[in-house]
Amino acid sequence: MNEAARFGDEDVLIVVDVQNDFCPGGALAVPQGDEIIPIVNGLAARFRNVVLTQDWHPLGHSSFASSHHGKKPFDTVPMEYGPQVLWPDHCVQDTPGAEFHRALRAPHAALIVRKGFRRAIDSYSAFFENDRKTPTGLTGYLRERGLTRLFLAGLAFDFCVRYSAEDARRQGFDAFVIEDGCRGIDVDGSVAATRKSLAAIGVPCIRTQEFA
Repeated sequence: MNEAARFGDEDVLIVVDVQNDFCPGGALAVPQGDEIIPIVNGLAARFRNVVLTQDWHPLGHSSFASSHHGKKPFDTVPMEYGPQVLWPDHCVQDTPGAEFHRALRAPHAALIVRKGFRRAIDSYSAFFENDRKTPTGLTGYLRERGLTRLFLAGLAFDFCVRYSAEDARRQGFDAFVIEDGCRGIDVDGSVAATRKSLAAIGVPCIRTQEFA
């Protein structure tokens, strides 16, 4: 990974959902989620190009367990676009939980991609809604800017980071997941499944020490 340590004009750091509700004390806290923030800040300082993603749900979003009578968080229900894990209400628009963590430092981030704002469909990936066909516009932005190598970090490793990395690869980008810059939820073995899935499509999981 020596080549990956040299970040240039074609490289971009995508920081996924480092928001209050995904950190300790939040509505859908990822264990030790806040531990990645110094790592992410250090990475951001080394990249000329940074994109942030932000979960941005309306009240009563269809992915919330509270929107389904008799269901509880982490149950799975069928949706028109496939199985959907139900979550606690989280990252509701214009609430403190949806805000970026106050310790996050990426002032030169040129784009914030908001996702999950359509009431009837969830969105894990920075590229597509969970129907796998409704785009966020990120692909066009990256291509217009000439950004071809994507480095991903954030929350959670086994959901939004995973889906974003998979879609990045499918869209023809070189993608790398910086695993020590992520933390996972690990629902029913989802962390191990993520590593297997990423390896199968040629997305390396790397660590910041490889950039030294």
